[in-house]
Order: sequence, then structure tokens, then C-alpha cells
Amino acid sequence: MGDIVLVQLKDATRALRKEDRDLAKKVVKGDKQLNELERDLNDLAIKILALRQPFAIDLRYVLTTLKSAGHLERMGDLTRNMAQRTRTIAKAEAETGPIETLIRMSKLVQGMTETILEAYKSRDGELAKKVRAQDEKVDMAHNSLFRELVTYMMEDASNISACMHVLFIAKNIERMGDNIADIAKEIIYMTTGDWPEGKRAKSDKTSKIIFS
Repeated sequence: MGDIVLVQLKDATRALRKEDRDLAKKVVKGDKQLNELERDLNDLAIKILALRQPFAIDLRYVLTTLKSAGHLERMGDLTRNMAQRTRTIAKAEAETGPIETLIRMSKLVQGMTETILEAYKSRDGELAKKVRAQDEKVDMAHNSLFRELVTYMMEDASNISACMHVLFIAKNIERMGDNIADIAKEIIYMTTGDWPEGKRAKSDKTSKIIFS
């Protein structure tokens, strides 16, 4: 599931950058496979819980896998939404403004996804902690992009429609970072038996930004 999500995110980002409607359509269709895999995983996990009755770290491993699968499925939904909005932008042949910050956000989340999958495979709680901390960078990039696009829309009202779609895409990527951070939290609990202390740093300030 993690590998599929990673490919979907890369393809959705490439489709946006090139305004490639065919690639975006491929991403939309790919979400179905993720849903099927999540159902299969849930069925398998229930069988393990019922027949093997795991405890301690084995039980935490099964529960972490279940919760992580849910986060990955939601990430798949978010990439599908990215692709759907990309198709709308490409069809309208609209100006989207500067999107390099969005590309950078996506690459940050792609790197986080690769690392959290490695942390899960190796049951590495320390690596998961590092990934969890990286989400703050995604939030900061989101703040920056929000300001850029709002300024772009204020300069020319004809940019508003396309830029709004890009803003929603940016929010999708920011939420993916949150999902990865939540997977990291589960892995930390799985490996240590304790939840991370303190609240995770959260730097998304877009809901509080006021323009005059």
C-alpha cells in the first residue's frame, strides 16, 4: 500500500506540473487498488487476532498495521483528489501561478513516505521520531505557498479559479504529511509500548493568516 501511495503521489505531482490529463486520470483510477488492499489487510488482521491471539509487541504490531493502512488509504484518497483537480486545471488551460513551492512540499512528503515505510519494515522507533518531526517543514511550506497564491490572486482576479484548486491540492499534500506523522506515532508506540511525549509541533498557520 505504501509503495502504491508513493507512486500515486509522484504521478499526481508530475501530472500537475505538466498539466497532463491522461496521467491524472491514471492516478484517479489507481485509488481502487488501495481500497482493495486495505480490505484484504483488515481481513487478515482479524484472522490473526482471532486465531493467534497475539500479545505485547506482536499485538501492537497488528494494531499499528491496521491503523497505518487506514492512513495510507486516506493518502490515496488525497492523491486522487489532487489528480481530479489537476484534470480540471488542465481542461481550463488556466494560469496556476507559482507552483514550485507545492512541488517542494510534495517532494518532502514523498521523502517522509519512503522513510516511514522503512521505519515500519525495520521497526525503528527512532527513525519514526525523525519522520514525525519533519512534518513541521511541510506545514511551513504550506504557509509559504498559501501566501504566494493569495498574492497572485489579488494581483489578477482571473487567476482565482485555478489558484483555488492549487490551494486545495496544497492542503491535500499538507494532510498527507499529517497522516505520515500519525503513522510515525503508531510505530513509536509499537516499538516502545509508550506514546510520544508532548504534542507534535504543528506550524500550519493558514487558518490564521489575514490579508488586508
